[in-house]
Amino acid sequence: MRKTVLACTLALGLAAAIPAEALAHSRTGGPSPSLTGPAASRTSVLRTYAADTWKSMVAMADPGTGMPSDKVSGDLRTRAKVTSPTNAGTYLWSTLAARDLRLIDRREATARVAKVLDALGRLDHDTATGLFYNWYDPATLRVVRTWPETGDPVLPFVSSVDNAWLAAALMMVKNAVPQQARKAGEVLSRMNFAAFYDPEARPDAGTGLMTGGYWPDKPEGCSQETDYAHTGRTVYSTCHRYGAMSETRVVTYVAVALGQVPATHYFGLWRTFPDTCDWGWADQKPVGSWQTYQGIKVFEGTYGYRGLRFVPNWGGSMFEALMANLVVPEETWGARSWGRNHPVFVAAQIEHGLNDAKYGYWGFSPSDDPNGGYREYGVDGLGMDTDGYTSDEERTSTDPGFGDCRPAKPEPDHYGDGVVTPHASFLALRYAGDKALDNLARLRADFDSYGPGGFYDAVAVRSGKVAKEYLALDQGMIMGALGNALADDDLRRYFTPGGPERLLKPVLRLEEWDARLR
Repeated sequence: MRKTVLACTLALGLAAAIPAEALAHSRTGGPSPSLTGPAASRTSVLRTYAADTWKSMVAMADPGTGMPSDKVSGDLRTRAKVTSPTNAGTYLWSTLAARDLRLIDRREATARVAKVLDALGRLDHDTATGLFYNWYDPATLRVVRTWPETGDPVLPFVSSVDNAWLAAALMMVKNAVPQQARKAGEVLSRMNFAAFYDPEARPDAGTGLMTGGYWPDKPEGCSQETDYAHTGRTVYSTCHRYGAMSETRVVTYVAVALGQVPATHYFGLWRTFPDTCDWGWADQKPVGSWQTYQGIKVFEGTYGYRGLRFVPNWGGSMFEALMANLVVPEETWGARSWGRNHPVFVAAQIEHGLNDAKYGYWGFSPSDDPNGGYREYGVDGLGMDTDGYTSDEERTSTDPGFGDCRPAKPEPDHYGDGVVTPHASFLALRYAGDKALDNLARLRADFDSYGPGGFYDAVAVRSGKVAKEYLALDQGMIMGALGNALADDDLRRYFTPGGPERLLKPVLRLEEWDARLR
């Protein structure tokens, strides 16, 4: 019962120092992507990947409105008929990366940004809060109420995470494109993330958490009537709260950076759940202790996997671990927390793919399913959820138990058709550059995994099946990682000035995750 309630309320969505190969520093003070070997050769490979990936982003953009689609077919000819605020955000920052890598000139970049901002200004949205709904038709800019592929009804929903990714991109545009700074600022200034904040979500800690979002009209299933932003207006919030250290922390980062929620909210997110049997449904029993930061009690726990110790995310996937790190220099601002965790999390994903599951490849993150549809992939042992994201089509899972509270189950004797997504390797460039490049090169050489828009979305490495589509989310992560790698951390340089440095950086600097794990 406790698992059911807390899994609903807490969310979807360190042992090592930074390796020596990652010690070159960028303007943001963090390690540059850890690439060794001939510099010219590395740069040439990465630039080729960037140029081809940018072609997929261009193909996703609607010619009339400039808004990107959710995805495009592998031949770059057929765009999806839906888009989201996240897609708009990843397209905006991909445009900045393309400009900085000189794939397009400044005039074209400014024009593309302006077109998206004009489209955002025309979108129907919640005028009381300036927040956008989750699905739009990129050609007509209308809210999607019927799913194009199936005809199923769609109830408009306002997602906290999707709005946060768009807001992060708008913050970048304000600093990166002076001609469009005013327009981007106008859209950003009306976005009220305080409306997602539930101040009573962590009464034990004395702080709150963010909801997943809300529906203007009552949906089927679980929802909670909410006095939205204390306006007297009733909306229907999700029953879950974002409490794990997953990609959903971007909502916390943006809301804190904009000064819309208390900075101490950051300490309300669980590093792991506590080590008592009350939490015995979680994936494994953590090792840790209670600490206090700015009056908030934090359980500083870590998990173990094949000799490595780390702070987990919800499902054990790479994008949960590292997508927010594209824009926030976590390993620098949180040198004693994220700076310890990110390298070891990447090492654990590599360990799983090469030595545990023995796929011969690594990089597990939500992506297209090569057998059709979309699915969450990850490494089960790296997530807090007992039924965490698995790395293969067969959903082979592990259960290390929870001390005396729940006995462990035998380890799997084999794994099935592992699904590897290239965007996971690009996210890992900063911490395992040579290994990431080698993994990508082998994926390209061994499978029909590369097309006119760069790497296709996912490969099932034992059957050889390939998901031959390009997703705005995943291609946007690739472009962001390549912009940072080749243009001196450009995404971070555009995001961090102002509120992020003034309000977010101080809380990240305070924390220390188990120093014994260095």
